Amino acid sequence: MKKLMKLCTVLLAGVMAVLSVACSGSASKKVKVVDIQLTQEEYAFGVQKDDAELLAKVNEYIAKIKSDGTFDAICNKYFGDGEPTGVTSAALDSSKDQLVVATNAAFEPFEYMKGDTYYGIDMEIAAGLAEYLGKELVISNMDFDAVCLSVSQNKANIAMAGLTVKEDRKEYVTFSDTYYNASQKLVVMESDKTFDSCKTAEDVEKILSGLSSAKVGCQNGTTGQKYITGDADWEFDGFSNLEAVGYKNGSLAVQDMINGNIKFVVIDEAPAKCIVDAMNKVN
Repeated sequence: MKKLMKLCTVLLAGVMAVLSVACSGSASKKVKVVDIQLTQEEYAFGVQKDDAELLAKVNEYIAKIKSDGTFDAICNKYFGDGEPTGVTSAALDSSKDQLVVATNAAFEPFEYMKGDTYYGIDMEIAAGLAEYLGKELVISNMDFDAVCLSVSQNKANIAMAGLTVKEDRKEYVTFSDTYYNASQKLVVMESDKTFDSCKTAEDVEKILSGLSSAKVGCQNGTTGQKYITGDADWEFDGFSNLEAVGYKNGSLAVQDMINGNIKFVVIDEAPAKCIVDAMNKVN
């Protein structure tokens, strides 16, 4: 009997050790947002440069939805307790009067997909804008760094993709009035305490500058990438000691960080929160 009890004790200890390791491993895969705004940005829509009439209508519609509460109601669906509304794209047909919107549907909560249906703040605004213009909505989904180019090449009428107003993008599009203020934030592993004592963006940047070397993830073509590499238009000095690793979207960057291939991720504030919430539900 004593031998049996001893064996049971040993087995129980082994099981508890395995569970402890499993739980520890699970916790180590959780991520968090460093709650410090690294930049100050403005989002706007990019209109074809020679389409002054559409630009005027877009600005008119932005003013309308901001004054009548529609914009706040849309944002509440993604930041509050509202229920997101799916948006369906029509097929491109040159014989019809259509509004063709270029986007990158991997930027929750501004644009993302569930099946064949589009969701997000920009997509709901796009649906409302098309109705306001009396046009049929066509959504053209592509890589982020092709969005403004597609508008300049007349493949789309307008870019709606969480676009930060930047001088280099004005080469391809004319920006509408600002509709949203944004910023870049760091995403790190939950166990990472590197930035826990930071109070300001300067504190974060001092630590980043002092790292001997590190790979930092970002979405290709975004402000986050420019923040890491440097950008004269934005007056970003960049970090010569850091290696920017680009991805098609922020989720892929965060997943690669969880896999241990990069150290941190720099992405827009709202998508950062959505990605962290989603990742922590499964890790």
